[in-house]
Amino acid sequence: MDKRTTAVLLVTAAVRLSIAATAPLFPDETYFWDWSRRLASGYFDHPPLVAWMIRAGTALFGDTALGVRFVPVVAGVVGTVFIAAAARRLSGDRAALVAAVVFAVMPLSAAGLVLAMPDAGLFASVAAVLYCVVRMLDQPAGSRASLAWWCLMGAAQGLAFWAKYTAVLVPAGLGIALMSRVDWRPRLREAGPYVAIVVASLVFLPVLVWNARHDWASFEFQLRHGLTSSGGSILQRESELVGGQLALASPILFVMMCLAIAHAIAYRLRPHVASLFSVVAFFAFAFFVYSATKRRPEANWPAVAYAPAVLVLAAHTRSLHTRSLRWDRWLTAGIAVAGGITLVMYLNIFVPFLPVPARRDPSARASGWGDLAREVQAVPSSRFIAGNRYQEASELAFQLPGHPQTLSLNIDSRPNQYDLWPSFAERAERGDTLIFVADDRGDGIDPVVSALTPHFADVGHGRPVSLARRGDVVKYLRIWTLIGWRGTWPTPSLRSRQ
Repeated sequence: MDKRTTAVLLVTAAVRLSIAATAPLFPDETYFWDWSRRLASGYFDHPPLVAWMIRAGTALFGDTALGVRFVPVVAGVVGTVFIAAAARRLSGDRAALVAAVVFAVMPLSAAGLVLAMPDAGLFASVAAVLYCVVRMLDQPAGSRASLAWWCLMGAAQGLAFWAKYTAVLVPAGLGIALMSRVDWRPRLREAGPYVAIVVASLVFLPVLVWNARHDWASFEFQLRHGLTSSGGSILQRESELVGGQLALASPILFVMMCLAIAHAIAYRLRPHVASLFSVVAFFAFAFFVYSATKRRPEANWPAVAYAPAVLVLAAHTRSLHTRSLRWDRWLTAGIAVAGGITLVMYLNIFVPFLPVPARRDPSARASGWGDLAREVQAVPSSRFIAGNRYQEASELAFQLPGHPQTLSLNIDSRPNQYDLWPSFAERAERGDTLIFVADDRGDGIDPVVSALTPHFADVGHGRPVSLARRGDVVKYLRIWTLIGWRGTWPTPSLRSRQ
């Protein structure tokens, strides 16, 4: 690794750690933090790696924003090191520098590799897989060195399965790519690929066991979440998918990655490994194009495709012998635009200046939770505090003094991990009080509270509480006090809704 690439990696790490330590936690992050207090080999929404990463960080820095995000940030930097090292072996120091800079400035990585989300662990693991592929293909087929890299690849792939189930797209894409060229097919006749499958399966086994013991809840949720038909316009969903990539990768860099992948596939770009990675990236993104025919995609879903895509971009940039000056100018412009978007995104977190109402600004979703916790703290104490959704439950758990165990009732909202933990009805005794936070419905009767009212002797509520960023309201919530539990609960049970 040359000095310029090392400098980019160090500066990237310093900037991301600074943001991680000072930006407030988003509800999804506090949700995963709450997982980390009950470590397991699986959870309802995702595999468990993000919880274990958060637990390691909070063991070092406590239950703080830096503690929650520290290991995900480090994982993002480590992943970039693997990508830069792979690019260097493919095409030299300049390719390594391009890969490091692109991952430093892309909005997708600038946000996704700072926040405590599953994508950080996925990226680091997939990057390690791709590096192992490069090293394996440098060795003679069937050699001990080749087998060793296959084994390491299997271990990294197993860890990727601990991060996100979409990691399966990487070995699937690699298999297709290896079968697509005569000179790569001998690799499928050696023992390595099958040893790698065994190693990956052994690493993944605890997650499989957890799912088997919980009626395959996590697998079922993810399959329904990504592939169940939801109706609506397919064209609109596909447009949203592409629009999300233009925003998260930046328009110029996304187009350049697509061009590099197309060139590698159509013209068999040398070195061969770059052509292989182009198939992996294309296959992964094509899967989410298909997913968008079923339901509305989230912009970060294709993130698994970007590690191989950036490798192809870096190798393509180095391999050009004609029109290289024009390509370099576009690459410089793409990096500048991506860096500008990232800078605006970072600044807007701390000093909101974009002309976007807080309720429509994703960065505002972390605002106001401390104020809500103070209002809840002022209510006469109860050992049971609940939100109707995981967002309220986990933010209250993080923000309240002593970090109490909170509940998410999930009435009229999607099931989540709180459904698998002991519920209020399983923990409470007759006569107990429940402090409950739900969306404020104005002057009307909240249907969720209406469902709970028959099961308590008395119901009272305080004034609405606003989640606001500098006076600009994101949303209103209301605190309800449900007194004197009668020992019954709404039916059907919440868990039957999974």
